[in-house]
Amino acid sequence: MSKVIALVNQKGGVGKSTTSVNLGAYLVYHGRKVLLIDMDPQANATTGLGFRPENIKHNIYDVISGKALLQDAIIETSLLGYSLVSSTQDLAGATVELVEATQREFKFYNAIKDIKEDYDYILIDCPPSLGLLTVNSLAAADRIIVPIQCEYYALEGLGQLLNSIDLIKENLKEDLEIMGAVLTMYDKRNQLAKQVEKEVRRHFPGHVFNAVIPRNVALAEAPSFGKTILQYNPSSSGALAYNYLSKEIIALEK
Repeated sequence: MSKVIALVNQKGGVGKSTTSVNLGAYLVYHGRKVLLIDMDPQANATTGLGFRPENIKHNIYDVISGKALLQDAIIETSLLGYSLVSSTQDLAGATVELVEATQREFKFYNAIKDIKEDYDYILIDCPPSLGLLTVNSLAAADRIIVPIQCEYYALEGLGQLLNSIDLIKENLKEDLEIMGAVLTMYDKRNQLAKQVEKEVRRHFPGHVFNAVIPRNVALAEAPSFGKTILQYNPSSSGALAYNYLSKEIIALEK
């Protein structure tokens, strides 16, 4: 049975899609079979893997709205063992459609349950909100990774996210666990970044990955070429950091 991991933070621009795409790539590099599901209407994970949403026949919106099975929406990336279910801007409308749906929080859970045994990891790139798409993602997930940008407002809103996770555990998925937080966009020359790292590790002892994702030109450039950092510049500091993060996650299998 695969491990279903939701990457979630209601703040935008924290490196969530970058982490989803590149963590998936390095899990594949280490021999795992991975499915990445892009639940964000901005479709950054989709384009970051070299796909144009308008050119894909079926996407996650079709799956949630019942127009297609999840199996029909899976496409293969340029990395062997790395698959994708793409997003589309139409997904933004799914939130409105879900409001009146029966068992609306479990649409996504029901969609993925038949394919879980086909993958070692299913990664879900959640939208930057705490709406129904994120609730659906968390109800389907076993574990949560929270990317946190090393900036002044890093901890702002994190309490709200943790409260939302607690509510989901109480009402929808009692065995949902936070795997850990991962610090992103870290600039070692910046004293503030060091202070943010210290604060995050102090607030969440034992729940912050040792891997720290740096600000890195190669990481910023790779999506414009439709490539993961593993394919674009595997010797860059960003690539080394995501490799380290993937090893930490694999170590938790034991």
